[in-house]
Amino acid sequence: MKVQDKVPVDYPVIVQKPAPAGSPGAGKTGQAAGSTASFGEILSAEFERAGGIKLSAHAERRLQERNLTLNREDLSKIEGAVQKAAAKGSRESLVIFGDLALVASVRNRTIITAMQGKDMQDHVFTNIDSAVIVK
Repeated sequence: MKVQDKVPVDYPVIVQKPAPAGSPGAGKTGQAAGSTASFGEILSAEFERAGGIKLSAHAERRLQERNLTLNREDLSKIEGAVQKAAAKGSRESLVIFGDLALVASVRNRTIITAMQGKDMQDHVFTNIDSAVIVK
């Protein structure tokens, strides 16, 4: 079994080259093969990836057009809803947050689009496999 078979698909596999025997770096971890990013850049990207929910450009634009703002507490509640959907195996979820409907990519932890109650009238949500209501 290869190392890559043991690692979930969502995580990058970094293969490390050992330092040549007798060199000053022998016994220490070497530069990742094929890597152009620094350790700090990789670490920052991982923290960002593991961090909170993101808003797509489309969702940001919709929120701005409707003069809606989400504070940290709101985003925390929405993130909790997305985590609950992920725990159930959802891929795309409708999150109802007060008078706001958000379609989220659970796997990417990204809000795809947002609309207010008046815009939801007679609207059909497609390509979702779950819905979470946040209070």
